[in-house]
Amino acid sequence: MINGLHHVAIATNDVDRMLEFYRDLLGLEVVVDYAWEPGNEVADQITALEDSSARHIMLRAGNAYFEIFQYRSPRPTGGDPARRVCDPGITHLCLDVTDLDTEYERLRASGMTFHCPPQDVGAGIWTTYGRDPDGNVLELQQVPSSGHRIALPPVATHD
Repeated sequence: MINGLHHVAIATNDVDRMLEFYRDLLGLEVVVDYAWEPGNEVADQITALEDSSARHIMLRAGNAYFEIFQYRSPRPTGGDPARRVCDPGITHLCLDVTDLDTEYERLRASGMTFHCPPQDVGAGIWTTYGRDPDGNVLELQQVPSSGHRIALPPVATHD
């Protein structure tokens, strides 16, 4: 039985730069930070790679987790920082915010690029798309909190 979405993961060629963005600028909490070396048969089997090695960071934002991987081996290729959201694959990550205008201005002032200012998409929902340092699309979305059909459930506290 599926309980829900646990996490989304991305790979990068500069994990420190991405950590500064997601942890320091966006405020996600680091819950795991480790690396594995070549010869880890379990990692190779799961990833379908040979002699893989990587640094792995798991972060938490409210009710979900977000993973960042930087592979040292095999050597990764460069991504497309201008990848279009209409191309096949994961198109974007969405973060739920309580004050979209304030977050948009704060992040824009910090150098984050956005496709447009926040837009009213109807039913009380406001949203905008921006880009992380690798060009991954990051949506900021504000949904009315009381009774809206796509509002997030309350976040459970972790002990």
